[in-house]
Amino acid sequence: MRGVLFDLDGTLLDIDLPAFLDRYFDALTQWSSPLLAETRTTPEEFLHAIRSGTRAMMSPHAGRTNREVFHDALLSCIGLDLDAAWPVYERFYREIFPRLGESARPMPGAREAVETALGLGLKVVVATNPIFPLVAVQARLAWAGLGDIPFAGITSYEQMTACKPHLAYFREAAALAGLAPHECIMVGDDRYLDMPASDVGMRTFYVGEPADGGWVDLYGDLAGFADLLPRLVTASGG
Repeated sequence: MRGVLFDLDGTLLDIDLPAFLDRYFDALTQWSSPLLAETRTTPEEFLHAIRSGTRAMMSPHAGRTNREVFHDALLSCIGLDLDAAWPVYERFYREIFPRLGESARPMPGAREAVETALGLGLKVVVATNPIFPLVAVQARLAWAGLGDIPFAGITSYEQMTACKPHLAYFREAAALAGLAPHECIMVGDDRYLDMPASDVGMRTFYVGEPADGGWVDLYGDLAGFADLLPRLVTASGG
């Protein structure tokens, strides 16, 4: 074992996701008002386009980045050219987005787990579902108290060509750190999005206590994972 892939929301970051998404979509829609006026798009149409783009990213689209398929969805639905509008949205993600994490906080044991992995010489990848730009993922890492960590890779929509739970996602996430899937362990809190990593040969650690543990290799909290990690590395011959 040479690498650890950590999910972000619900794993490293304690966040009320539905409440956060409500704040995010409200802020994004308000910020987009001048662009929507130019394209004669209503807020409802804008949100429908965002949802269509998200569905497109989460569907198979081999060979194309998530950003590319999201761009095409916006262009098709409402005529919004994301490339041309990106300076506007980059400012949004740098100035407005970081303020939306008012109730988010580090998950107990998150930093300990990440620092333990790094201390063992493992490569650490932030394996969040790549439906956000890198600048937004970096803001969420700051909410998790991990903005200063030298991660080997961070999955974002610019470079990934698949989302969870598609197997291509886990292969690409491992490759960000120059690793093969069988050299990694996936740590996450979602049975259906994170644990399919086992299907590409990764070990899995479920954050929580599964009702039926047959679909996961190991489980517990992040502090327990940090305690277990040295033994896992030794057992794997690392």
